[in-house]
Amino acid sequence: MTSIANLRKSYERAELSEDASQATPLLQFDQWLKEAIASEVPEPNAMTVATVASNLRPSTRVVLIKGYDERGITWFTNYDSRKGQELAGNPYAALQFHWVELERVVRIEGLVEKVSEQESDEYFNSRPLDSRIGAWASPQSQVISSRDVLVANAAKYGAQFLLRPPRPPHWGGYRLKPDNWQFWQGRKSRLHDRLRYTLSPVESDEPEWIRERLAP
Repeated sequence: MTSIANLRKSYERAELSEDASQATPLLQFDQWLKEAIASEVPEPNAMTVATVASNLRPSTRVVLIKGYDERGITWFTNYDSRKGQELAGNPYAALQFHWVELERVVRIEGLVEKVSEQESDEYFNSRPLDSRIGAWASPQSQVISSRDVLVANAAKYGAQFLLRPPRPPHWGGYRLKPDNWQFWQGRKSRLHDRLRYTLSPVESDEPEWIRERLAP
């Protein structure tokens, strides 16, 4: 039997230096995400979202990023889900992208807010019909007796809304506004590259980012 303690890999694909990195974390993220997409890594848009409940227990789940710009990182989900309830009580979250084939990790932390009703409507209406019906059919994070509940709900709402299901009031987007980014590039001998961008506390018209190297 193989011991997992003996599983090791030498990371030797690339490096991340201060001189070669972008001046702002958004530009660096844009570069790395585009490289992940171009490299055809599996699910380059998948990210882990970590939230913390009122009892201080953390939880994580994988969702798909649906947008990013100077305002932050956007995804869509059920507001009544566990993550939705936890964000309602503690509006801070952490995100993580792991592109295994490129030996890269991106970590992002910040305040989370709901996107506008218009943004949620526009994205919802762009989804395939089955996905729009699914948003109505699944009481996300709630206990159900069997899969038959989902199938019955999908049939019910499909018959009710036909080809034009409206966006459920419990479904929409979140946007995380980053104040801390970390970019990790695997390197040989476990001497990895790790750059952190921290939002400067000094108020200015344009956000100012402090870039620092962290020990791996």
